[in-house]
Amino acid sequence: MALAEVGDKTQLLSFVLAARLRKPWPIIAGILVATLANHLLAGSVGVWLAQLAPGALLPWITGLVFVGFGLWALHPDSLDDEPAMHRAGAFVTTCIAFFIAEMGDKTQLATVALGARFDALAAVVTGTTLGMMIANVPAVLVGEALAQRLPLKAIRLAAAAVFIVTGILTLLGAPGVISGSGPSS
Repeated sequence: MALAEVGDKTQLLSFVLAARLRKPWPIIAGILVATLANHLLAGSVGVWLAQLAPGALLPWITGLVFVGFGLWALHPDSLDDEPAMHRAGAFVTTCIAFFIAEMGDKTQLATVALGARFDALAAVVTGTTLGMMIANVPAVLVGEALAQRLPLKAIRLAAAAVFIVTGILTLLGAPGVISGSGPSS
């Protein structure tokens, strides 16, 4: 998840918040709270969707979703608007901006897919949140100087490859793909 976050709009938001607000610890705390809330919601949706989908169909859905994320990761994100400072301060501004920016983002949708794939909500939320923090804390602490030095294209390609390989491996584990794993054995 950390690789997928490099160059993502929420990491770009981290750079903007760090440069604009210049309060790294409230920003980092806001990122953590917003990410935990967002990914808990997303992972819960994934677990719920997994209960609705027939068991044999779930690997096909999640595998194709991961391949889709890999293709999506090849497209660089941009930050459309600069966040406005909320009168409550850097922490609240970051919580609101991060939660909203993460809605419908590939890391949130990946969390939904991971929640659907694995029946371990706490582990999924912990892992995806840790990945977000690994990518975003340095962005807040080092700011724009780091953004100029990172090989964003190479990192984006690596993240895309990880998603695509995960999707392919999930598809290969789907019932009926490898002989002996289907219902007729």
